[in-house]
Amino acid sequence: MTLIQGYLFRQIALPVVAACASLAGIGILSQSLDQLEIIVERGQSVWVMVKLTLLAVPQLLGVILPIGLFVGALIALTRLQREQELTAAYAAGMSRWSLIAPAAALALIVMALTLVSNVVVQPWTQREARNQTFEIRTDLAALLVEEGRFVQGPNGLTVYVQEIEQNGLLKNLFVYLDNGGTVTTWNAAEARFGEVDGLPVLTMRDGSMQRPSSTGVLNSLTFASNAIDLSPFAAQDQTIRYKVSDLWITQLFSPDADLIERTGSRRELLAEAHSRLSSPLYALAAMALALAAILGGSFSRTGYGLRIAKAAAVFLIVRILGYAVVAASVWNGWLNLFQYLLPIATTAIALRLLFLALKPQRRSRLKWSALLPRRVLA
Repeated sequence: MTLIQGYLFRQIALPVVAACASLAGIGILSQSLDQLEIIVERGQSVWVMVKLTLLAVPQLLGVILPIGLFVGALIALTRLQREQELTAAYAAGMSRWSLIAPAAALALIVMALTLVSNVVVQPWTQREARNQTFEIRTDLAALLVEEGRFVQGPNGLTVYVQEIEQNGLLKNLFVYLDNGGTVTTWNAAEARFGEVDGLPVLTMRDGSMQRPSSTGVLNSLTFASNAIDLSPFAAQDQTIRYKVSDLWITQLFSPDADLIERTGSRRELLAEAHSRLSSPLYALAAMALALAAILGGSFSRTGYGLRIAKAAAVFLIVRILGYAVVAASVWNGWLNLFQYLLPIATTAIALRLLFLALKPQRRSRLKWSALLPRRVLA
């Protein structure tokens, strides 16, 4: 890049980065509110909620990056055009391609980042999030314990905890077990879930146990520490079931019979694969529309609100149509071609309008003075 192109690149890139960061912050806030249930109802730590929230961000980048690029480019180009910096650069002899080259380079960078995120980062983070969620759902501490409520577990087990501290310590625990033959109850001031020789146990401190004998006499004993084996209550037949968004791109294009049975049809997998590869093209469409909105007309001191509104409406409609094409591709495989044609056609049309606006127009009308005789002018 030349010195002027580097300046234009920086002036456009900073608002784009700010817009993408703002949208990512909104997405993180939304995801954190959804994950708040993990702390409230599942008794997990704040770190688990933060981890799941961050793992969900790459899936949003395919939507956030093109929108952030469009918004940031409009802000930057509007300021540059209002201060006539683009007009001065064009009047100084810069060609049309040289003028839009910094914006095109930024769009290509965003497209590459989106592609890497869709192909590599997203499936990895989605699989990690799925594994973490599976551990939470199969965690006995999360399944059997809920603060202030009686939770009925499997095989006649009922657990009540008055308070759950952030470090996992259980306060004022009550356990009721009816195995069909005898009924046993435990009370403890403190308790904690753990493992002994790879088996889940519940270690209780400062408590008592009550169990009726075969003759009907209630036996009661107190203990300083006691452990209950929870392995009979742990589910052993559960397995992780990955969704289409969790699969690698190679699995989407070449799935085996077992993968198709567990996740979805072959057309659904192909639609997801083509969606990951085609969605980065919307970065080019977003930048082309932003350039056409600002440079696709004459200079205006009153602003470019109407042009920006038209470009935003076109981008919104095109993006919604893109999602519709992805959904339709599940039923008609040949529609996957339109996942690529839609953003490419939008980019081509926007650039065509841009170049027509930047091209100097020849005057087709002669001046009235040229039509008058010289004697009349004299």
